[in-house]
Amino acid sequence: MRRDARAYLWDVQDAADAIISFTLGRNLDDYLNDRMLRSAVERQFEIIGEALNQLRRADATLAARIPELSRIVGFRNVLIHGYDEIDSTGVWRVVETDLVPLHERVAGLLQELDRKAESD
Repeated sequence: MRRDARAYLWDVQDAADAIISFTLGRNLDDYLNDRMLRSAVERQFEIIGEALNQLRRADATLAARIPELSRIVGFRNVLIHGYDEIDSTGVWRVVETDLVPLHERVAGLLQELDRKAESD
C-alpha cells in the first residue's frame, strides 16, 4: 500500500523540526566540534531527502511545488554515498539558510492539503 503524499511531507517537517531543535543556540564551531551533533543533523537531512524523493514518485505535481527538490535529494545522496567528502561547513550553511524556508514551505503545503481533505 502506497503512503499518502502528506505522510512524506510530515516526515520532512518532523526531520526539519529535529534539526532546528538540535542546532538551537549552536554555532558553526559547536557543530564542527561535536561529532554526535553532526551525525544527528546529517541523518535528519538524509530523511528529508529520502522523503522528498519518495514524494516525487508518489505525487510529482505536489513535489514540483517544493523549490530546489532535486538539489535537496542530491544533497541526501552526497550525505549517504559521499560520506568521505562531506563539507561540514556547507552542511551548517544549509542549516542556517535553507532549512527554515523549506520547513515553512512544507508546513504551508500540509495546511493546504489538510484544508482540502476537510472540504472533500
